[in-house]
Amino acid sequence: MSWLPEGTVYGVLLNFRAEVEALASQMNQPPYKVPPQAPVLYVKPANTWSASGASISVPARVPEVEVGASIAMVMGEAGEVAGYVLVNDLSVPHASFFRPPVKFKCLDGFLGIGERLVPASEAGDASGFTLEVRINGELQQTVNFSHLLRDAARLLADVGEFMTLRPGDMLMLGCDAGRPLAKAGDRIDITAPGFGVLSNTLVAEAS
Repeated sequence: MSWLPEGTVYGVLLNFRAEVEALASQMNQPPYKVPPQAPVLYVKPANTWSASGASISVPARVPEVEVGASIAMVMGEAGEVAGYVLVNDLSVPHASFFRPPVKFKCLDGFLGIGERLVPASEAGDASGFTLEVRINGELQQTVNFSHLLRDAARLLADVGEFMTLRPGDMLMLGCDAGRPLAKAGDRIDITAPGFGVLSNTLVAEAS
């Protein structure tokens, strides 16, 4: 049986050093003029969730989607991390990063979720995670979580400064720079040691 969340799913922007470096010149522009001091979050609501193995529809107006491979923390009781799960945070390519537009991030089915929740005691230190992204069997990206700006513990602490995460909520660790693009007809496989495979196929939305 496929595993799906029970709470709210939060994505995190700008939590990989390479991503921050790539966007550094934009951070000093209006309206903010300074880099963000707190984690930049967005929500992936229930309409976006797709189980591993599911096909994900891509609207005809969207020629390509951005593959945001990551691993998410799943919250347990008393603010502890119960476990971790693979995610494929799809989005329509766009320039905004301070306030990700809902119409680009929250299309139906645009969050692939791994079928296995790996207990925190089994997963170990999140900074040691690595994952690989393959499109149609070809390696397109390798993500090393030792390159996080805020490691898992720091991210939780900083988010906890302004909001409460409840049992069942998910908090992604972030997506690295160099996210590959995929289109209808492509199969996306995301793997990480101990996590198995998160696989989704993009299909053209029925007219």
